[in-house]
Order: sequence, then structure tokens, then C-alpha cells
Amino acid sequence: MPISATVSTPRQIAGRKLPQWASILIAMALGVGTGYMIFTHYSTDDAAQIAGYISLISDIFLRLVKMLIGPLVFSTLVAGIAHMGDAKSVGRVFFKAFGWFLIASVVSLLLGTLVANLLQPGHNLGLTLPAVNAAADLQAPSFTLKDFVIHLVPKSFAEALANNEILQIVVFSMFFGVALAALGDVSKTLTRIMNELTHVMLKITAYVMLLAPAAVFAAIAATVATNGLGILSKFAVFMGGFYIALFILWCLLALAGFIFLGRRIFKLLALIREAFLLSFATASSEAAYPKLLDALDRFGVKRKISSFVLPMGYSFNLDGSMMYCTFAILFIAQAYDVELSLGTQLTMMAILMLTSKGMAGVPRASLVVIAATLGHFNIPEAGLLLILGVDAFLDMGRSATNAAGNSIAAAVVAKWEGELLSEADAAANARALDAELALALDPTHKD
Repeated sequence: MPISATVSTPRQIAGRKLPQWASILIAMALGVGTGYMIFTHYSTDDAAQIAGYISLISDIFLRLVKMLIGPLVFSTLVAGIAHMGDAKSVGRVFFKAFGWFLIASVVSLLLGTLVANLLQPGHNLGLTLPAVNAAADLQAPSFTLKDFVIHLVPKSFAEALANNEILQIVVFSMFFGVALAALGDVSKTLTRIMNELTHVMLKITAYVMLLAPAAVFAAIAATVATNGLGILSKFAVFMGGFYIALFILWCLLALAGFIFLGRRIFKLLALIREAFLLSFATASSEAAYPKLLDALDRFGVKRKISSFVLPMGYSFNLDGSMMYCTFAILFIAQAYDVELSLGTQLTMMAILMLTSKGMAGVPRASLVVIAATLGHFNIPEAGLLLILGVDAFLDMGRSATNAAGNSIAAAVVAKWEGELLSEADAAANARALDAELALALDPTHKD
């Protein structure tokens, strides 16, 4: 019996007339309209207060998702590793995934640097620059290779779960899953319990994801009500340049997927559209995690691969965030006429390769990483004040890119491992998932 689906339903399930991706698009449009009306009809203070109440819906939704992430990652990853059979298989998948992440990170950093140098978005802004000594009120702690390696290992599994430290949860889950696999028949009962826990977590996730359209509406409405749309015209060159770079990155990711998956990449892109839109609208790649698992199930990626690669990707494969860091730093340097040589820019990218790891789940993490990097190259930290007003709109694009990049990575690794179902088998599995989801959402059904 396949593992329960987590999210979207076809039109006939639960009486819905629209697929959820269409509901999310409509919610985004309504959110923009509602937010703009609030912004234009109320004072700045009143609009911010109203936005605070509206954002309660999206805040609750994101808290519910964060509540699920730790147990969901643990249960799916342990069950997946236990079914791999041995530590050798785990190590092979790990190094294949890590190799993909490393190449994707280098491409993202290079692309952000190249586009920022070509478009020069920071020159001739026509805006008053913040004073060089102005404070951006962002804590930018130092982050070294030693810190990163130590941070990999949790002091306490309970603490890692409480803080949603995905990478630490992955490390513990790997040990736990490998141990289960090594014990063989002795661990059958516990392995079955982990499988049952996975079913429970996915069923809870199905309920939570019903709130997605409402959360999208609230998130967009609150953002527009607070910032308005006029700010977009002031930073049109900066934002336009960044989204051009993102579009190129999307094309490169799709091309890489096409090389390894062939025409099936288009099916995958269609399946992840809900996850893409949700992460875009909520500016949270974490919100898309359950939907990505479901999309990969329907695509034919076996759960033992997707439950292993996706959590790793949330710490090692943040393509959109990494590209944004290089693009934003060069934008600030250009605005303040700070010349950065080619060697300096390559050094900056090397630093970002390290400091960007583990930023998933940390509020405004990209800004913190940028602030930490600015100090290394004597670029005014005050430049962060330039982009704070539009960061929410940019965060949407980079979060959606992170989600898309991780799903493609999982599919490619599954293909390499021979753990990708054929198209016919994947279609049959998707129908079974739809049937399970119909039962999960049927209030008259009792297990």
C-alpha cells in the first residue's frame, strides 16, 4: 500500500471544482488587490496594524508547517534509510546528492555574479543612499568551517526537533535508520512503527495543507498592505535584474533535469507547480516541503530517496538564496561605488559557499548572511537598508527557486540510483495516492 499523499487533490476529490494550484493563483490575485486597497485607504500605521491581523492566518499556517517538519523529516527519512538496507547505499546516495548540490551552488553563485556585473543595477539609482554609518539592526555572527562542522552534530535530538534544525535532524535520522537496517529482523517492529508514524504525519499534513490558499491570500495581502506596490517601481532595475537571473537559473535547472530525465522533466515541473506557488506566495521553502514529497511520489521517486535528498537540500541546495546573496552584495557595492576586482568577487563567492549553508528555516537568513559578508570587504552595511523594503518580494522568488531546485535534485538522484518508477508505474501510484487522499479527507470514513 503506498504512503498517503500529502497535499493537492484532483478536481473530483472532496467536491472541489478547482485544483489547488489554481486556488493558490486566485488567492494571490485577491491578496494583491486586498493589500493594495488597504495600503491606499489607510494611514501607514493603520495599514500595518490591519496587515498584522491579516497575517495571523499565514503565520498560523507556517507555524503548523514548522510543527510538522521535524517529525515528518525524521519519520520519512528513518523509514527510507531502513528500506535501503545498508550503510553503503546511504553513503552512495549522500555523495551523489552532495555532488549535485555543490555544482548547483557554484552555478547559482556564478550566475548571480555575472548578471549583477552585466546589468550594474546599483549604478545611477536616483535614490538617496543611507548614511554609511547607519545601522541595519541585523546580527551578523561570524561563521567558520569549524562552526559549521560542529553545528552538524546535535547536542540533543530533542533540541534539534524543538529548533527545527533540519540538518541536525538529518544526521540523527541517518544514524537511526542505518542502525535499524543493520539489525535486520530484530528491528522489524520498530521499522513498522516508523512507517505507521509516517502515515500519521502525512495524514496530519493533508489537513494542514487545506489551509494553503487562505495562507497565501493573507501573506500576499499583508505584504502589499505594508509596502504598497509603488516601491517596486523605485527598485525596478534591481528587482528586474534579480528575476532575470532567477529565470535563467530556472532554465538551467530545467535543462539539467532534461539531460538526465528527458521529457519527463516537464511532468515533474507540472507536478511541483503547487509547491512552487506556495513557497513563492509565503516566501517560505519550508511550506513547500510536504507538497514536494507528494509531487515526487506522483512523479515516481521512491520515498527512500526523496525523504533523504530533500532534507539535505534544505541546508545544502539553496540555489535561489545563494544567487541572491551575490547579486545583493554587488548591488550594494555598486550603489556605494565600491570597486570589487575579479579576484575579490571569487573570494566572496567562496565565503558564501560556506556561510550560506544551514540558512534554511532562519528568519531573514539571507540578509544575515549578506550582512556578515559585507564586513569582509569593507562594503557599508547600511546598504542593507536599501533592499529591506523590497526584500519580502525578492524572498518569494528565491524561496520558490530553492523548492524547485531540491525537487529536481531528488528526481535526478533517484534516476541515478535506479529508484525512479516508469511513467506507467508512476501514473498507477498517483491514482492510488488520490484514492488514499480521498479517504483521508472523507469525514465519514473511519480507519
